[in-house]
Amino acid sequence: MPPEELRRMVAALPRRPGVYLFRDEAGEILYVGKAKALRDRVRSYFGKEAARSPRTARLVGRIRKVETFVTGSEAEALLLESNLVKEHRPPFNIQLRDDKSFPYVKVTVGEPFPRVLVTRRLVPDGSRYFGPFTDVGAMRRALRLVMQRFRVRTCHYALPRQAPDRPCLDYHIDRCRAPCVGHQDEADYRAMIDELLGILSGGTSELRREVREEMEGAAARLDFERAAELRDVLAGLAVLERRQTSVDFRGGDRDVLGVAVDGGDACCVLLRVRDGLLLGREVRFFENVEEGRPGSIVDAALKGFHLRGPDVPPEILVPEEFEDRPLLEEVLGDRRAGGVRILRPQRGQKRRLVDLAATNARHLLEERSSLGPAVGRADVAESDARLAPPAARLAEGLDLPAPPRDILCFDISTLGGRESVGSAVWLREGRPHRSEYRRLRIRETPEGRPDDYAAMQEVVGRYFRRRVREGRSLPDLVLIDGGRGQLGAALQGMEGAGVSDLPVAALAKRFEEVWLPGRPQAVVFAGRDPALHWLQRARDEAHRFALGYNRLLRRKRTLRSVLRDVPGVGPSRETELLRRFGSPAGVAQRSVEELAAVPGIGRVTARRILEALRTDAGEREEEDANA
Repeated sequence: MPPEELRRMVAALPRRPGVYLFRDEAGEILYVGKAKALRDRVRSYFGKEAARSPRTARLVGRIRKVETFVTGSEAEALLLESNLVKEHRPPFNIQLRDDKSFPYVKVTVGEPFPRVLVTRRLVPDGSRYFGPFTDVGAMRRALRLVMQRFRVRTCHYALPRQAPDRPCLDYHIDRCRAPCVGHQDEADYRAMIDELLGILSGGTSELRREVREEMEGAAARLDFERAAELRDVLAGLAVLERRQTSVDFRGGDRDVLGVAVDGGDACCVLLRVRDGLLLGREVRFFENVEEGRPGSIVDAALKGFHLRGPDVPPEILVPEEFEDRPLLEEVLGDRRAGGVRILRPQRGQKRRLVDLAATNARHLLEERSSLGPAVGRADVAESDARLAPPAARLAEGLDLPAPPRDILCFDISTLGGRESVGSAVWLREGRPHRSEYRRLRIRETPEGRPDDYAAMQEVVGRYFRRRVREGRSLPDLVLIDGGRGQLGAALQGMEGAGVSDLPVAALAKRFEEVWLPGRPQAVVFAGRDPALHWLQRARDEAHRFALGYNRLLRRKRTLRSVLRDVPGVGPSRETELLRRFGSPAGVAQRSVEELAAVPGIGRVTARRILEALRTDAGEREEEDANA
């Protein structure tokens, strides 16, 4: 792939966690890496900084193709990176000779009196495994608390066949109820283990509440060391809640199919899972699928992937049922002993695998749509032709004077009338044109009295007044996130700015209806219509941009209010802290010694400040994760 096409491909990558693979001209994997934001990380290899490292320069000089896997979190990206490096051993990756895998929590449910262990070896012995865990320290701190609360035995006796004559020290310090000598029967012990399994499966809310209350009590007693320990335990419980994958050894080899459809195009991704590890994928693109049912796409994809492929696993997971499933199972079963099952999972880990495959399919389809057929070809004119049909459909459906090349979308984000903000995002030929993005704080909305219509009128009016004043170009279509009310408010704002001749539409989220000025009925596009997808893409991008700005302002306000609430920090000390360290976030990153050096701030107050800021930051991270 020529360098200019590589740059275009990198620019279309998502800012999401994932894994990237660099391949050479022969298709061999050169390097596997993980990223918190794929686009930013991969782009860094092709910037000026890369030339300063001879090793990186050699790598970049050999790259001809970039592949990416989108994952649900950075921790999942880390695990996938580890699996792929072990499987392919790329020449530019550092190879660990004494390589270790990530740990799991093992519950020996096959024993009459199960134990809870931490292990790095997965053995099909009937036990339940939870993990893997990338934050090992946090996992162990949380597990230590769980073991103490439930008093699980830590001995290695094969109860009840093997048993000591008397209970050990754990019984006397109330860490175990001594089932070994009959002080706790099997039914009571099993009920305790079932409750513990619920916590390891993610049900930590009640235990976290108890730990938080204990932490707050320790802080009130000024026992900050104990409060810090409990804070770390809370972080570990959050890790247990996030990593709630239970590993099952039945059917360790499987293929997972994900499907994404956009208008008449579809992308199918097949994930290859071997011995429980995700090791690779295959991709197929399909055209002319407007009339096809989802099941027919699955049918065509599986036949393309498996009828000629040599490797057929015992289990294939699919997102939809299809007519030829029994026949395909029979044909594929003839090629391997034990047969082949094609399943459509509804919940659990297998369903999450299907969702992961679908996420990667959507990413690849969006990348292909935004870059056009130039991906894998050198014809840029074909890319422009590919983008023309959605614009033409918009012009036809909305009675526009010409197909819109530039679409400007507005959205409002607020939380109870506080930190209300607006966003304006610009899409050119269906792709984000980020140099034209703008975000605005709402000035005229009264505090605590949200008014979406007034906010929309203000944002649209201010945006266009400035754009006209600066003599900048105007869009071909203005899109408003909302219904008829938001549309009317936007028209008033544009009229006040002296811009009244631009096409305007509003996209209502509930039924995906498009409202136009002066029309009593909404325009409704078909669900697969590429014109609707363009509008939805603009609306979703405006919502994301506005929500990010709203969260940023709320975090700044919350951190500042937390700083003011710390005992011993008055207005003058707060001003001095902010003058020295720039912001509450900057204060939170300092050590106790650095804060204590500020006039009027002693070590006790410095500890209080850090505890308050870091605890609040942890709570906000939890809120964002649950949002």
